[in-house]
Amino acid sequence: MRAIVIEQPGGPEVLQPREVADPRPGPGQVVVDVEAAGVNFIDIYQRTGVYPVPTPYTPGLEGAGTVSAVGAGVTDLAEGQRVAWVSAPGGYAERAAVPVERVVPVPDGVATEQAAAVMLQGLTAHYLTHATYPVRSGDTVLVHAAAGGTGLLLVQLAKARGARVIGTVSTEAKERQARAAGADEIIRYTEVDDVAAAVRELTAGAGVAAVFDGVGADTFDASLASLRRRGVLALFGQSSGVVPPVDPQRLNSAGSVFLARPNLADHIVDRAELLERADDILGLVAAGKLRVEISGRYPLPDAARAHDDLAARRTTGKLLLV
Repeated sequence: MRAIVIEQPGGPEVLQPREVADPRPGPGQVVVDVEAAGVNFIDIYQRTGVYPVPTPYTPGLEGAGTVSAVGAGVTDLAEGQRVAWVSAPGGYAERAAVPVERVVPVPDGVATEQAAAVMLQGLTAHYLTHATYPVRSGDTVLVHAAAGGTGLLLVQLAKARGARVIGTVSTEAKERQARAAGADEIIRYTEVDDVAAAVRELTAGAGVAAVFDGVGADTFDASLASLRRRGVLALFGQSSGVVPPVDPQRLNSAGSVFLARPNLADHIVDRAELLERADDILGLVAAGKLRVEISGRYPLPDAARAHDDLAARRTTGKLLLV
């Protein structure tokens, strides 16, 4: 079968297709014939060595397809069943052996590509709006990169919980997408000198209850300055780079605010929690209440181009390898 194999950290050019042996399921695993695999910033962090991974390895932490083989001890999944998974490596391949505790069934009404597109980013948006800061009706929240894959889902989930959503984007086209997802106000950060001042103006000086920030270095200061008293900054990514060390006194002077650096793994600790969050997200997709924007589909050998497009912020919504 074909798979992308990374021999050493580096640029997109290290994403090389190879012919490798078909995987066989170990105990507690299933082999999935991969129809689509999600492309995420964490894949870039791992590829470049920001998040070290032993090499050689096949990247890709989410995907969806059909179970083609079942390992010993697996009782609740069967050959021929449509499934999706998250937080298990090997998605950039035609087949992947995945631990069953990371796998969920794909319900009727959800296309396989939709399931692949919504696992990592959808579950991330879910824990951010339901656990890190449980959004309440009447809240005003700020979503950075509101036209990105996670941003579009965050906007929709926050709106569904009754929030007023302010989004940041870079272009008119991305503004249209964020507004279509439900964003009430948009700040084009390329056209203002001070994002935090723009947020204060939109909130009559009060600031926002929460900031959902997956950008990192470029937005952190504005995020902190945009919070209301006792607000929450949920820093869940670093697409623009790592945030330097923070003096805790800054949280005091910003109004007794809270800084969280959450990750998905700690919010799907066991399969029961994974299934609970996935049932919520996939159920919303099946009911037509959560729109999944797939903006790019790339053949497996074009994984390098997908990484380059994502890193350069040339895309909106979700990117898939198909």
